Amino acid sequence: MVNAGLFRLIGKPAAGIALLGTVTIIFPAASIAQLPKLQALPAKIVAQNTVLDRNYTLGGGDLIRVNVFEVPEYTGDYQIPPGGAINLPLIGSVSVEGLTTGQAADEISQKYSRFLKRPLISVNLLSARGINVVVSGEVTRPGAYTVTLSTSGGNNPGVQYPTILRAIEIAQGTTLSADPSRVELHRRLGRGPEQVSILNLKQIIQIGNVSPEQLTLRDGDVIVVPRSNTVNLADVRQLSTASFAADPTKPRVVAVVGEVYRPGTYVVTTASTEGANAGTGASGQSNNSLTGLPTVTRAIQQAGGITPLANIRTVQIRRPTRTGGEQTVEVNLWQLLQTGDINQDAILQDGDTIIIPTASEINRAEATQLATTTLSPATMKVSVVGEVKKPGQIDLQPNTSLNQALLASGGFNDARANSRAVDLVRLNPDGSVTKRLVKIDFKASINEQTNPILRNNDIVLVSRSGGAKTGDSVGLFTGPLGSILGILGVFGTFGF
Repeated sequence: MVNAGLFRLIGKPAAGIALLGTVTIIFPAASIAQLPKLQALPAKIVAQNTVLDRNYTLGGGDLIRVNVFEVPEYTGDYQIPPGGAINLPLIGSVSVEGLTTGQAADEISQKYSRFLKRPLISVNLLSARGINVVVSGEVTRPGAYTVTLSTSGGNNPGVQYPTILRAIEIAQGTTLSADPSRVELHRRLGRGPEQVSILNLKQIIQIGNVSPEQLTLRDGDVIVVPRSNTVNLADVRQLSTASFAADPTKPRVVAVVGEVYRPGTYVVTTASTEGANAGTGASGQSNNSLTGLPTVTRAIQQAGGITPLANIRTVQIRRPTRTGGEQTVEVNLWQLLQTGDINQDAILQDGDTIIIPTASEINRAEATQLATTTLSPATMKVSVVGEVKKPGQIDLQPNTSLNQALLASGGFNDARANSRAVDLVRLNPDGSVTKRLVKIDFKASINEQTNPILRNNDIVLVSRSGGAKTGDSVGLFTGPLGSILGILGVFGTFGF
């Protein structure tokens, strides 16, 4: 008998177990040679999982393996139940709630030391439970989420904590109003006070200088994404392309008001649009070939384009925020057209309202240039009727002036037209109709008094001159009435 190879069970009563005798275990020679080394180890768990984060605390839902060396019948896998107590052979219930694997090993080893001499035990985490976190502030869907941890397989499994980025992605990403440089992580450790860390996720986009330890989550963490106090268009566009930003392919429901041809609500998407969502231009043709990101210019195109009175230098985006209140973003579309500053074509967010203000004065050169851009509709319809050489409805470029419309209709009928003034009839957005007399000066540049810019569906009435009116009256008198008088004269000759 090899007495050196004994693990002696001490005869102490345990729940449901009688007094035990001596158990003799015979080891091979090689194992005997190793016994001094084993005996030199402290009586605690041997943590085999070197990859496992030692700060990870066990809790309900974790799947662990408890290895009792040289006593395989006591080794087993255990799903930790709510409350955190597992039921082990011989020693019964052991609570591992809130303990690391090392601490749990110490606790189990202490329990087994009543029955085993120098127990060698290890605990491995086989499958980690999900952790509960709260994501609030400027994210698409604030709320509470359960984030799953993952463990590497094999004989040496390790736990991989979910990160703040993963939690934000589950909350469908940050909004365009977010300030990623001041993300708050609230964490409470045990019964101690709450700890608040400020993380600069913007550095991930710019230089990638964020340590993994700062990003990892723990059970009960609260993530707060604040609203940006100032709006930088370049930063907003950069944020929209980040992995933790909201999905840019999702449709946005926005409102477009002000100096556009069809104010209203539109669904702006990244794919080609069709039907009612796409809208129609002033020419009646569907804008169903629009593609690209959901930006301000796309929304304006779907609203029929800007009117000649639009001021595109101070376009406003009013944006509701998740943290309450409203954020105002100003964009300069003239700068976009002149310098190609793509940041001015701001990416939209669901619920945005785009306001196109009215210009205080019209610059002729700018108006002509705007008429050839995608901000304006391809054509507009104007009716020129009365004393012109080619009366009727004509298609004109947007921002066409009154003088240009008259020339496009062939000019005045010189023998009959009143070339000093014309009537301009306009259907207003509120449904009312206005009519005003406009004096004609073909030498004048664009101005509201003598050469105004026309709008879609305007009607220009060219009246008759005074001489034409008199001639028409004489013609009427000498026409049918003259014939009647001639007949009466004939009757008088025959004595009637």
